[in-house]
Amino acid sequence: MVARSADPGGDRNGETGKWIAIEGAGELRGDGPHAVSAGGVDLVLLRVGGGLRAYQGRCPHQGALLGEGEIEGSTLVCRNHRWRFDVETGKRQGGDQCLRACPVRQEGGAVLVDTTALTRAEAAPASPLRTLKDLPGPRGLPFVGNALQLEAGRNHINMEDWAAEYGPLYTFRFGPLTALVVSDPELAEPLYRARPDTYRRPSRIELIFQELGLAGVFSAEGEAWRAQRRLAMEALSQRNLRGFYPTLERVTRRLLRRWGEAADTGRELDVSDELKRFTIDVTTLLVFGHDLNTLEKGSEDVIQRRLEYLFPAIERRLNSVVAYWRYFRLPQDRRVDGAVRDIYAWLSSIIDQARATLASDPSRAAKPANFIEAMLAARDAEGKPFSNDVIFGNGLTMLLAGEDTTAYTLAWAMHHICDCASAADGLRREADEILGDAPVPADIDRASRLTYALAVANEAMRLRPIAPTAPFEPVRDVVIGDVAVPKGTTIFALSRAATRDAARFDSPMEFMPERWTRAEVEGKPHDAAVHVPFGSGPRMCPGRALALLEMRIVLATVYRHFDVQRVGASADVREVLAFTMAPAGLRVKLRRRQAPSAT
Repeated sequence: MVARSADPGGDRNGETGKWIAIEGAGELRGDGPHAVSAGGVDLVLLRVGGGLRAYQGRCPHQGALLGEGEIEGSTLVCRNHRWRFDVETGKRQGGDQCLRACPVRQEGGAVLVDTTALTRAEAAPASPLRTLKDLPGPRGLPFVGNALQLEAGRNHINMEDWAAEYGPLYTFRFGPLTALVVSDPELAEPLYRARPDTYRRPSRIELIFQELGLAGVFSAEGEAWRAQRRLAMEALSQRNLRGFYPTLERVTRRLLRRWGEAADTGRELDVSDELKRFTIDVTTLLVFGHDLNTLEKGSEDVIQRRLEYLFPAIERRLNSVVAYWRYFRLPQDRRVDGAVRDIYAWLSSIIDQARATLASDPSRAAKPANFIEAMLAARDAEGKPFSNDVIFGNGLTMLLAGEDTTAYTLAWAMHHICDCASAADGLRREADEILGDAPVPADIDRASRLTYALAVANEAMRLRPIAPTAPFEPVRDVVIGDVAVPKGTTIFALSRAATRDAARFDSPMEFMPERWTRAEVEGKPHDAAVHVPFGSGPRMCPGRALALLEMRIVLATVYRHFDVQRVGASADVREVLAFTMAPAGLRVKLRRRQAPSAT
């Protein structure tokens, strides 16, 4: 929802300021929260006691859009980390923070806001003292720069090593382009918070996603992003997850049966592949209302095998100095083309079924049963239906985002638990206590009580973030620290430099889930604010709540029923970055544990 200036003179009824009319305010239904933007300022609009309240649109914690949150009684709840604010006063419950308010009034059918108080509170930008040319960095070669020093699948490690050598701000060259790398979390925080108005994903990513048919909420920018983001957030809301939980429980039981058979036969498991079967089944049911059921199929499943081509293709093209695929196709590019065609045909049939369902029962448009139905019923920023390409791109984006990220985090957790018997014992004690006679958590409330399982997941993400590098591009000239950064510069934020810093975490290289349950009480270093595995700010991953729920359930279920032993040594497992960071070479064998209940 955007706004236009309504009173350039800036003075009405004795009030000073610039009043801005929010266009389409008559379409805002219910109490909210409603995400609106007035003069480039994000706001959250609420109906309270028959009147309106307008507050700053970004949560003071990490800049999440409060308009994506929920109203619970008299409380506005932030979607990202569940911070709670009184709707009457804006004061945070359990903290000293208070949302900044701005005047709002209704005149006829118009809603007007004055954002002067918010814009005045913004800090003045720092004055630059250096340019990119003044920064240190690795020496490169003519034309290619440092491209040959970036190892395939390991460029995140290369950048981390350079950060240790050259400091928190350095540059490297990728062909003719100069990239800036930021490893200081205080300097990186504005990159996350000031999106999409000041920073965006690099335009290179958007183009590559479009070429692969993945133009969706991940790569979208501006108003197109806002419209698609609202649908993604609603699909993955806490309310929908509660209703979806019985299905999630059913898929977890399938995983338990499959792994029980592997334990009985002594079959080795490729952990990442197995867990991707679980996550893809969960995602297709939630997003499409379609049961793919890869857990009970053999290795012949077409869609999962085709999906495996996409992230490596994205990584390969992002790391190519020359966009050769736009001029000729290598065999690997033809395989990707074939995979996209197969996925498109499969997903098109699901979209056609959903479209037919809506046509036969138009009332479903008001309460769509899944994400695809919601996209078919929704309208974009211009009031038009979303195109088939956008619907396809978002469906595939949700599928990809829900498959690799959660599966790889769980696989990394199991890798570390193989070397940490106390973590396995902690998971078992908690699961035995909370699950009762059920083989898997029986309801979402019980799953939410698995606090040690959550600590294990957080510790795995601290040491092995699935996205160890986050790319940005300023949409205008900016200043980072004391460095002038021109519009269009590619910037990489490194997340792991801070989470492996001894000044921020005690014994940072050790796998210690307990740090997430008692470290602060003991007074040891524990800077949770720099731990951003799902990103931060307005574009924080919308699937965070689902991912954490899946992690709790799987860790509790697996370690309640099985002893897990890695095949081979810890050193045999390698980090491989193909857009997401996978544990290559991780295989395990299972042995049934004497559990209190049968499967």
